Amino acid sequence: MAHANCSSNVIRLSDFDIGLVAALLHRYGLALELLTDGTAIPGSYWGDEEAGLQGNRLIARPDTPIHSVMHEACHYVCMTSERRLGLDTDAGGDYEEENGVCFLQIILADQLDGFGRERMMADMDAWGYTFRLGSTQRWFDGDADDARRFLETNQLIDREGTPTWKLRKTSKGP
Repeated sequence: MAHANCSSNVIRLSDFDIGLVAALLHRYGLALELLTDGTAIPGSYWGDEEAGLQGNRLIARPDTPIHSVMHEACHYVCMTSERRLGLDTDAGGDYEEENGVCFLQIILADQLDGFGRERMMADMDAWGYTFRLGSTQRWFDGDADDARRFLETNQLIDREGTPTWKLRKTSKGP
């Protein structure tokens, strides 16, 4: 998948209950730090309104898309504990981990009442995430077995696809 920072009609923090988002992030030990509009976001890999990561802080503005907040949060969850220690801006990781991040952000969207996985996938498509099969939905339904396996192997979801609310441990295994 690739990212193509598109200006589109996606749900942003200002359109949503920020308390719900903050509570979900808190379950993973992440603190949501909300800046004012127009402020540069420290720790943002893509810049503009995209969420940033520094340590256990997820930094965003009211105009930050929910999908960006969730994507960066899932990077935090999916990275090894060693990488989490020095986290600042670039979450790193490999192709398998990136797929796990995308899969987890879709699953976690169901934990946000009024958002859900369908809206998450629509926003990912609108923003410019690209997958081999042409859409996030088609990837999730038909080409994401490796992503699911990554999450299960690292005990981030159970066999039913439910979040375990755990962070990935070391790179040596779960």
